[in-house]
Amino acid sequence: MKQAITRYDAASRYLHWLTAALLAAQFGVAWTMPDITRQTPAIGLVAWHLSLGATILGLTAMRLLWTRYRGTPASGQKSLLRAFAAIAHKGLYALLVVVPVLGWINASARGYGVKFLGAFPLPALSAPGSSFGHAMGDVHSLLAYVLLGAVALHICAALYHHWVLRDGTLHKMLPLQSQPEPNTYR
Repeated sequence: MKQAITRYDAASRYLHWLTAALLAAQFGVAWTMPDITRQTPAIGLVAWHLSLGATILGLTAMRLLWTRYRGTPASGQKSLLRAFAAIAHKGLYALLVVVPVLGWINASARGYGVKFLGAFPLPALSAPGSSFGHAMGDVHSLLAYVLLGAVALHICAALYHHWVLRDGTLHKMLPLQSQPEPNTYR
């Protein structure tokens, strides 16, 4: 009989928090980099933005593969909360894939090279000057705000579980803290 998982494993926890840190950095870079026009070169903050996006995409792929392999902890939530959580997590993962891919398509249309971890060049996803690629830049920007809102809701849900429901859900993902014994949350 397989033992129930009560906490995310260390790899899942660290991948989660690394993704959170990279997203925070990415939004900081995005808000401070210059507006991208036809003449904007892919240097400085623009290059950082491209590299962070590719790294977030690669990290998300790793997380999806690891989650598929490892699984997730058992949930003591009611079925409605469990359904909302599943939808929210799938939506977050979808945005963590779609937003960087759209940015990559747009970067390719602008003739920018995209590098994973700032070192490994990735292939172009659209032809230079592609009108489709340029249009995907607008969709990328819009969905980035949707991602930011989804992350804010995710944080609010984690805090709701911790402070209102007191069900230990937050402890399953904290990187260094051990999980308290059952029934110590109330």
